[in-house]
Amino acid sequence: MKRLASGLAVLALAACTTPAPATASTLTIFAANSLKDVFPRIGAEFVKIRPGVTFRWSFLGSSDLATQINEGADVDVFASADEKQMSVVTETGRATRSRVFATNTLTVITPPNNPAGIGSLSDLNRPDIKEAICQETVPCGAATRKLAESTGLTLTPASEESKVGDVLTKVAAGEADAGLVYVTDAMAAADTVHSVPTPEAAAIVNRYPIAVTDASHDPELAQAFADFVLSETGQSLLREAGFGAAS
Repeated sequence: MKRLASGLAVLALAACTTPAPATASTLTIFAANSLKDVFPRIGAEFVKIRPGVTFRWSFLGSSDLATQINEGADVDVFASADEKQMSVVTETGRATRSRVFATNTLTVITPPNNPAGIGSLSDLNRPDIKEAICQETVPCGAATRKLAESTGLTLTPASEESKVGDVLTKVAAGEADAGLVYVTDAMAAADTVHSVPTPEAAAIVNRYPIAVTDASHDPELAQAFADFVLSETGQSLLREAGFGAAS
């Protein structure tokens, strides 16, 4: 009888100490198009400490994402490429506390062989240059306008795109002589575009905020992911991708 009781006690102890299986949960992340390469890498690291979590990613221009959130999109976390588009969401109460997790600046890119011979930002003033830029309503476009105003640059773009990735695609395909994209996008596409030194852009800094939305089905898990983006691991991956430090 004592032996049976002892066996039951061991089984009970084992049941108490055996880790519970991970609970599967999905986080829907709306993030600026310029985060499409690095955020899945951050997500892969997050899953190592929160097993069972899966992600649904939506990478578009921040203004499009902000509009979708305000129209009731089912989303847990919003990461914007500037504070203006985050405020579009926070001012409606669709998200509350946001924190800046990274910064970014612009650079000029050309097709790989730089057929137009562009060597500086001022070359975009040449009348023969076809430029692709972001629409002013999205963060990369707003930064482009500020850069043009601060340097006296006159842009006559051949196309204006709704997200920075589309500018990159047009330039890489040779459909434009030059474009203005984030430094991080130029780094990620180093095999398909040529980057032109653009020191003037250092003064135009986009600050990237992140926030949990009020529509989140799992606010605790969503907040844990947002915190992880700001953790040492998340920040290290962002630095590797060319983003500046949160400030």
